[in-house]
Amino acid sequence: MEELNELLQQRRSKIDSFQAAGVNPFANDFAVSHTAQQVADTHADDSKEKLEELDVSYRVGGRIMARRDFGKAAFLQLQDGSGRIQIYVAKNQVGDEAFETFKKFDIGDIVGVVGAPFRTKTDELSIRASEIRLLTKSLLPLPEKWHGLTDVEIRYRQRYLDLIVNPDVRHVFRKRSQIVSLIRDYMLTNDYLEVETPMMHPVAGGATAKPFVTHHNTLKMDLFLRIAPELYLKRLVVGGFDRVFEINRNFRNEGISIQHNPEFTMMEFYRAYATYYDLMDFTEELICHVADKVCGGLVIPYGDKDVDLTPPWDRLTLKESIVKYGDVEMTVLEDREKTFNYAQSLGLDLDARMGHGKVLAEIFDEVVEPKLWQPTFITEYPTEISPLSRKNDQNPDVVDRFELFIVGRELANAFSELNNPIDQKERFLHQLEEKAAGDEEAHEMDEDYIRALEYGLPPTAGEGIGIDRLVMLLTNSASIRDVILFPQLRPEIS
Repeated sequence: MEELNELLQQRRSKIDSFQAAGVNPFANDFAVSHTAQQVADTHADDSKEKLEELDVSYRVGGRIMARRDFGKAAFLQLQDGSGRIQIYVAKNQVGDEAFETFKKFDIGDIVGVVGAPFRTKTDELSIRASEIRLLTKSLLPLPEKWHGLTDVEIRYRQRYLDLIVNPDVRHVFRKRSQIVSLIRDYMLTNDYLEVETPMMHPVAGGATAKPFVTHHNTLKMDLFLRIAPELYLKRLVVGGFDRVFEINRNFRNEGISIQHNPEFTMMEFYRAYATYYDLMDFTEELICHVADKVCGGLVIPYGDKDVDLTPPWDRLTLKESIVKYGDVEMTVLEDREKTFNYAQSLGLDLDARMGHGKVLAEIFDEVVEPKLWQPTFITEYPTEISPLSRKNDQNPDVVDRFELFIVGRELANAFSELNNPIDQKERFLHQLEEKAAGDEEAHEMDEDYIRALEYGLPPTAGEGIGIDRLVMLLTNSASIRDVILFPQLRPEIS
């Protein structure tokens, strides 16, 4: 810390000396004409001789990331938003006064450069500066050159620094932007209407999760940050928009882990006159389309293994998956008492009052989910844990629902929507009983949503896809914090 304070003082004193010499250390009058990448692309194939014949000059701006001084000349590595380019600064090119000022520049400073392209003796495309100006004086030094910024806590907390010094991190977030754009374009191409729904809800609904609570002073009422946009999107289908989607931020007052952040991004979409089977096919097509564009193929690395996204993907019922991965007979899973005993044999600590469906879900989470590495659709979820899903016509104990799992984690959740207002109200009432019994994640009653259903929701299927987890998959990122620019963290300890 003492060394850092000394460096800070040295750089602050440079600000004073610059100002005394008439140099603005925070100038805003330099126009950039090209990025580093544009210069590199323009002259990628130009030889040394061809560059010498050109009469062209560029104005580039960026941060000094490295420098090598040779008395009356220096080489800089200049980094802007597009990449890096080498700059050659010579005293006989920029002039004595400008060169003396330049010698006081530090790594981390942001500068403007005017100059012509050329190739060095090692054939590296560079810019020979005819002018170099200080645009922003940095006060804090960048992380040490060879070790870089490796402290994970600092990387997440000071993402701006992480982006400056780690090009792989910048690449991940460029890919994230590309993934979101590809998803949006795909939805629009398939006639979905992009909409925006409220982020503050009078009733926390659309998912089973504990919400964040806020308060509106004028209305004198509590509101909940959105845990899901589902009920509003289905209201729009009632209103006549047959295909809608929203790429949205949701907020859930839950734990933080490599898979969970309290604020996260999902895409939810709804299609009238469709079933959850239709959405399984659509999900395969959508994710394969995005993966192929982003990764250049459907077999992609994740961790130390590959994921093969080539369709068709496996489809198993929830019970079938437990039989396959849990070393148990189907007859055990058909009986609530036997199922509960099996769960206890796995070491699960369950409430004895828990229903059959919830016990099955707990077993699935323990013995199946971590093993679903290759893309797998799990269907026939218990009605008990699916308050917004349509009951299966042949077996009302399960619903017409699927969840998609890849690399051992849930990536999407979808179902044929419950559009019977009588059934929906009964399920909401049951959820209220669960809440009264202590389940903080149970669904609230939403009377207006029931009213919307009473006007008539056409047969509809809907789905939510976790954008953060999809980005993790397609960028080979181990933690959700690696794909969220500013993840939630505990308060910084001073």
